[in-house]
Amino acid sequence: MSTTSRTIDATPEQVWEVLADGWLYPLFVVGASRMRDVDETWPAVGSRLHHSVGSWPLLIDDTTEVLEVEESARILLLARGWPAGQAHVEISLEPESTTTTTVTIVEDATAGPGTLVPKPLRDAQLHLRNVEALRRLAYVVEGRVR
Repeated sequence: MSTTSRTIDATPEQVWEVLADGWLYPLFVVGASRMRDVDETWPAVGSRLHHSVGSWPLLIDDTTEVLEVEESARILLLARGWPAGQAHVEISLEPESTTTTTVTIVEDATAGPGTLVPKPLRDAQLHLRNVEALRRLAYVVEGRVR
């Protein structure tokens, strides 16, 4: 599993506000092109984001589902992007001070062609992708906090 962390200048609750708004995911998830729908119960267990991945005109419609959730602390997602495969993505929020939060993404492929990539190479690719995802998430969260 690839583990990537970044400190964001916001409280866990402020970071959670962004994570709890499913319509914002394409702003920070690398590869997400557009949001087609968000279940009204998002981010409750079993709820889904209906998204597209890729670049126009080569878009793939799929979903991401909440497997576990602890409000303002942690969310475990099953991200799908077939035919590429699927992955478990855990996002956790740990307060560092009264005004900062360390956000950690732990991700690994769980089905499909991604599981055939050797683990060291897969982890390196996921890490680089999630460094950028956390950079984008910080822009969104910190921009809202100002």
